[in-house]
Amino acid sequence: MRLSVIVPVLFYIMIPPLAADEPTWVEIDNVVYGAKGDERGPIGGGKGYANIVTKGDLVVQDLDALVDALSTAKARQVVFIPGEMTIDLTARIYIDKIVLNVPKGVTLAGNRGHNGSKGALLTSDALKTPVMIRAAGPGVRITGLRIQGPNPKRYLDHHRRSFGPGGGGHEHYYKFPTSNGISTEHDRLEVDNCEISGFAHAGIDLITAAGHHVHHNYIHHCQYQGLGYGICHNTASSLIEYNLFDWNRHSIAGTGRPGNSYVARHNVELGVSLSHCFDMHGGRDRKDGTDIAGTSIEICNNTFRAAQTPVVIRGVPQDKCHVHHNWFVTRNEAAQAVRSSGRTKVFQNVYGAEPVAVK
Repeated sequence: MRLSVIVPVLFYIMIPPLAADEPTWVEIDNVVYGAKGDERGPIGGGKGYANIVTKGDLVVQDLDALVDALSTAKARQVVFIPGEMTIDLTARIYIDKIVLNVPKGVTLAGNRGHNGSKGALLTSDALKTPVMIRAAGPGVRITGLRIQGPNPKRYLDHHRRSFGPGGGGHEHYYKFPTSNGISTEHDRLEVDNCEISGFAHAGIDLITAAGHHVHHNYIHHCQYQGLGYGICHNTASSLIEYNLFDWNRHSIAGTGRPGNSYVARHNVELGVSLSHCFDMHGGRDRKDGTDIAGTSIEICNNTFRAAQTPVVIRGVPQDKCHVHHNWFVTRNEAAQAVRSSGRTKVFQNVYGAEPVAVK
């Protein structure tokens, strides 16, 4: 038996992530601080989202049909999975190393939020799920789906055994398999109106390229200790907005290599985080002899409810890091909300559960 590589996924059936009576923004002197939804619908997507796909050029009902459709789809076509059906990729990932490759310009869609639909579910229970969905060219859109990985757990003991006194270090740590939800090395990946959860490395892995847009998603339970990213960047640049985050180790992270940049705005960190929420690594993490922490970072109009430090920039950006117009619900001052080594400006934010003044 190989119970170490396939486990039943019986976890994190979530209550609605954002109660109607929980404010995500405040207005002081006619200026908005924190995350406020836009004309496209609610933060996190779902019911009320304006750009829901309800039909496709290629409509599929099972995994074989999905693989066939993706192999023949052309740019500007939609591969559509209707309703709330479940497509389980576990066996094919475990045995055949299958990846759902979405060709350039193609949309892979479900109907999350349409007439109360939760959206089709793509799932894998194989702990070694290197990539579930790959954008195989530029201009790919992934929308309206539930994408559920195999590992929502923290595995704190494994991390301690690997890196504690007498531990085996990275060699021991990486003997335990990891998983990724969506991955790309091509420009202009759009991920919107999805629920993404349970991936040990990253829910969305932006390896390289530019123009990525991640918006109106609910991303949670990516919290494997040592990795555990909602959205991860290597040398990519992206716009990340109107997302709900919860139960991640870092909801947004980056390697800090040159060219790694992001704008994060109008996102809500709901309240549970294993470590700091928004991150950028520095040269000391990479051990490359520099102190570079990415190229450009802007963090504005976000709402942070987690008890952990909201923002940590672990070096010096090449260009800038600006942190402004956020609502730090659990912090009283800038020094408690943001840690950075330099070239970071923290200004015009509000602090505390009932802010009355701008700092």
